[in-house]
Amino acid sequence: MSTPTATKEFSAGGVVSRGGKLLLIRARNLRGEEVWTFPKGHLEAGEGPEEAALREVEEETGWNCRILRPLPTARYRFQRQGFPVAKEVRWYWMAPVQKTGLPDAHEILSARWASPTEAGQKLVYPSDLSLLKAWSSLQ
Repeated sequence: MSTPTATKEFSAGGVVSRGGKLLLIRARNLRGEEVWTFPKGHLEAGEGPEEAALREVEEETGWNCRILRPLPTARYRFQRQGFPVAKEVRWYWMAPVQKTGLPDAHEILSARWASPTEAGQKLVYPSDLSLLKAWSSLQ
């Protein structure tokens, strides 16, 4: 019996900072658990990673942002409904420009600004903690 090949997925997202605080979202993971994370989502057809990151951040947080610089790309694997997924997420450090709306009520339970220390306590994914460390090294 052969191991199924992992489906490849590409997403993009943002680490949004303002006044030394970071914008986090609370959402449900694949197991239905509530987790704090950074906003991100899949690239749509014909969309580049920068466009997708800006769109996803605005959809998930209600903040229109601008990209300050790229951050490290995250690569990880997980199981979705018993099938392997290989995920690559392009990350960008962003600054908020304007509040344009509310977080997507279908996907996002809440959004909040958190200090780096608080973010380090709330984030659970290893890739998010690595991202926080990369962002902190730029401060």
